[in-house]
Amino acid sequence: MQPVLINYLAIVVAAIASMIIGFIWYGPLFGKTWMQLSGITQEKIDAAKAKGMTKTYIIAFVGSLVMSNVLAHSLVFAAAFYKVSGMPAGLMSGFWNWLGFVATVTLGAVLWEGKPWKLWVLTNGYYLVSLLVMGVILALWM
Repeated sequence: MQPVLINYLAIVVAAIASMIIGFIWYGPLFGKTWMQLSGITQEKIDAAKAKGMTKTYIIAFVGSLVMSNVLAHSLVFAAAFYKVSGMPAGLMSGFWNWLGFVATVTLGAVLWEGKPWKLWVLTNGYYLVSLLVMGVILALWM
């Protein structure tokens, strides 16, 4: 069996895609709902912007790079184990990583921190869409 190589450019592109999805998700699509459910006011956002958001975006991008890299490695294993490739492999990897690691871990915010279920759904919707898109990008560029 041929070894599958990780495409590091695809990892960067997938991380950028995740950031773009987040910008749209938490901006024009669900920004007001997210603010309301999170208890974030426009004043808090304005104060954060006044301090400068560069460091925040850099840290978020590094997190997206790590997630993309781990998903790429997971995709290699999934492709070898299930003998699938392309879009189905990307969607499968994205979904199972979301279900196993994101959806389950973020339950704590509802169960222990008292956050509303609607916020959990909104947040997990973003992560699911993001991981699916990242998985497809990574799978198509393998």
